[in-house]
Amino acid sequence: MRKLLALSLILLAGCTHTPQTTDISGLWINQAAIDSAAQGRPLLRAIDAHGMNLEWNIDTRSAKAQFSNAFELGEGQLLQKAPGIWTVDYNGHGTDELQLDGQQLIQQTTKNYAAQRFARPAQPAVAGAKWGSTFRQALNSAYMGGQWKIIEGQGTGSIVVFNAAGGVSGLGQNDRYELCLGGDCATQGAGNDTLYLGKGDVGDGWIFVRYGRQLEILKAINLSQPDEIPQLTPGPRQWLLEKQ
Repeated sequence: MRKLLALSLILLAGCTHTPQTTDISGLWINQAAIDSAAQGRPLLRAIDAHGMNLEWNIDTRSAKAQFSNAFELGEGQLLQKAPGIWTVDYNGHGTDELQLDGQQLIQQTTKNYAAQRFARPAQPAVAGAKWGSTFRQALNSAYMGGQWKIIEGQGTGSIVVFNAAGGVSGLGQNDRYELCLGGDCATQGAGNDTLYLGKGDVGDGWIFVRYGRQLEILKAINLSQPDEIPQLTPGPRQWLLEKQ
């Protein structure tokens, strides 16, 4: 009886130390960039400080790895180099290396970019969601979520609510917003944080300044000629909001 018990314990211990098969399939978002921005920092600086890519969508069965950043979508072939380490090959136009580190996926340092850390999104992606929208919705929730009170501007004293899906209420006639995460809108803003505010299909670009719990929204003045690429500079303040 004692020999059988001892043998059972040995087998149980052996099972306990069997390595788990890792699967990185699914979505990963640049949570470090979101956490940095959520502290009330300028948005573009927070994103730039934590790498270019915002989201990975990985399918190990089809050996595909898709990425999205602020201005492009891309796809590469996923090849496993070693346990917990993968290479993404962009059809001969460069590679990236991904490594699983506990609950994080690390995009390793290259000659052009520092290492980036990705995590599983707290909220699962909506079925059929636009590629890259999971990061954006997580950012909207962390950076713009909650209630904001209008301290100065039209509707002083009113409450403004920005939702994760890009809807806004209480800010004039606007019912939609979109934060600029890079690309053309960032270039046109000359380094200033910008956002789109609109109602239906009609809207405009605005410049905003975030400092702690306050959000200043300024008119964006275009210094370019009508046939030139827009170059926006901060104009008069339209609203000053304070997070409640």
